[in-house]
Parts: sequence; structure tokens; C-alpha cells
Amino acid sequence: MISKFTEKPIELSVILPTLNEEQTIETCIRKIQNVFENQGIFGEIIVSDSSTDKTPEIARALGARVIHPISRGYGCAYTEAFAHTRGRYIIIGDADNTYDFNEIPLLIDEMEKGFDLVVGSRFRGTIKDGAMTPLHRYIGNPILTFVLNRVFHTNFTDTHSGFRAIRSDALKRLHLQSYGMEFASEMLINASREGLKISEVPITYYPRITPSKLASFSDGWRHLRFFLLVKPIPFLAVPGMLSMIFGIIMMGAFHDPSGDPSARTHSFILGTMLMMGGIQMLFFGIVIKIYSSLHGFEKEGLTEKILLNYKNLEKFLSLGSVFILAGVCLGGYILYEWIRSGFGALHEISNATLSLALVTIGVEIVFIAVFISMMCLNREPFSN
Repeated sequence: MISKFTEKPIELSVILPTLNEEQTIETCIRKIQNVFENQGIFGEIIVSDSSTDKTPEIARALGARVIHPISRGYGCAYTEAFAHTRGRYIIIGDADNTYDFNEIPLLIDEMEKGFDLVVGSRFRGTIKDGAMTPLHRYIGNPILTFVLNRVFHTNFTDTHSGFRAIRSDALKRLHLQSYGMEFASEMLINASREGLKISEVPITYYPRITPSKLASFSDGWRHLRFFLLVKPIPFLAVPGMLSMIFGIIMMGAFHDPSGDPSARTHSFILGTMLMMGGIQMLFFGIVIKIYSSLHGFEKEGLTEKILLNYKNLEKFLSLGSVFILAGVCLGGYILYEWIRSGFGALHEISNATLSLALVTIGVEIVFIAVFISMMCLNREPFSN
């Protein structure tokens, strides 16, 4: 609802993402309008709608502005709506009446204290019976919150609360891009990285009167996937490097140049598997980190400066070729020994395993270098 006092600037924009919420949209809008009136706030209500029911008609009839995002998605609904806001403060909240919009003043009070982002915490407040499934309350939300806090060095109690307030000038610094449920995590991660002043306030969470649209496992995976996108080094590169180092140590300890097939050979093969698996994880983490930087999810660091350089990529192609050549030469030696022995029994399991590993690693290095160069194809100017 746009304030009828048009000569005064709008102080507060409230965004409601909707997907078939005709049973609850009126209640939510009425509560927000009551807050505007009781608090003397000049505000507006923006409904970002992807419904097929009467939700947009009801919202318009109550004075809300209705926009239609380009596609469905929790994040898309908000990113489209942000472009239409005019308030100094922006409130976001679900339109299913699970959040009590009469508690908006709790968030505004924190904003007035100088905070840039305020999160309504359900876990610090009250969760009504039936409002949250045991899976979400005791497993999903706590685990995802724990992971986000540990990886990004934050201290949230409810990272997936949909009831939040943010300053419009602070919002512009976040450069939010996610279209799905991972939007909730992206906002907190980017806010922490940008050094915004963040606060949490206890709120009350109520049961839905309509079926939930959440997909527990797929939505949870989207959050974990986003963590992986913006922080691939601790998730992939570091474990991969440790596995690679341990594998190399095992290979060195159990390599038997005599070729005697014994229990040591099995340990050597296990070490080779750990080494190759570790290299796969390391390369995968590096590729994700580069992708994240190229698409603006993470700032460029040392890894990108090294690998986003055409001359260095050429060096990696040469390095891969060296590994391939070494593996082929070792394989040729094994073939030579087999021919020299008259095509008889051959005890070269360790060397054959090492030959295969060298060729495979070389091919991976070459493919990774080519793939990175393709990702950088439109990067201008290309580093030299």
C-alpha cells in the first residue's frame, strides 16, 4: 500500500513473495497495514507473485503493489521485488502467515539502533506446536546453521528465517544472485563478508494453514551446494590435498620394485587410489573456486591469479603432457620386460598401477587446463 501522503518519502517497504496464498494474503497485508497505522509509518507493500489462484487480485484490492518475477523461485521473487522498493528500510517475510507481521516493530527498533540487517530468530523466540516439523527443527535447520557458522565464521541461531529487515543502502552492497531457497543463506553470507552490522531478535513462528511448499531434501541440498560454491577450498580442496599426500606416502612406503606380488602390493594400490581420488577432489575444488570468482560469488584470490593466466595454463598443459609421457614410458618399459621374458609370467603390478596413475593424472591436468581456458573465453582483458 503506497502512503496517501505522497509528499513524504516512503520509510518502509515490505515484500511478500507469494505462490498461491489466497487463504492468508489478506491477513498478512492487514497486519502490515495495522503496523503502518499504529506506528505512524509511511510504507508500501509489494507482493512478488507467481500464483495461479486469486492471490494477486486480493493483494491489489487491499492496496498492495503486485509484480510478477521472471520465473518461480524464492530468491527470484525477492531479487525482482528489490528493484521496485522505495523505502529506507526493507522488510521481507513469507505470506503464509507463519510470521507475525505485528512483530515488525521489533525489527525496526533494531534498525533504528544502527544495525544494517536484522534477522527474526525463531530458535531464540517461540515456535508454536506444529509450526515446524521435527526434521526441520532438530536436524535440518540446526545442521545447516552449524555448517554456515563454522565455514563462514558467523554466529547465527536461525539462518533460514524468512523474516528479516535490511537497510536499502546495505542491500545494494550484497549483489544477491540466487534464485532458489539458497537466497536465504546468500544474504547472510554476503552480509557477513561485507561487514554489515547484523542483529537477531526473538520472534514467534506459527503453523501454516495450507500445505507447505518446502522440499526438505532438495532445498537443504541447494543450501549445501551454495556453501560449496562460495567455499570449495575447505569442502573439497583441503580434504583432497590431505588424501593425495597420504596416498603418496603410502605409495612410497609400499612400493616394491622387485614386483613380488604380496600384501604390500594391495597397500600400494590403496595408496594410489587415495592419491588419485585426492587429486580429483583438489581439481574439482579449484574449478568450482574459479567458477565462483568468474560469476561474482567470490573475490579473486591467489588461485585465480595463477590459473586465470594464459601463460600459466600453457604450463599446466605441458605439465600434464609430462605426466602422460612418464606413464607411457613406464608402460613401455613393462611391455619391453614382458617381451624380453618371452611373454611369460610378469610381476609388474606396482609399476603397471603407477603407469596408469601417471597417465590418468596427466590427462586430468590437461582437461582441467582446457576447461578453465574455456570458462575464461569471454574474460576481457585476459591475464598475461
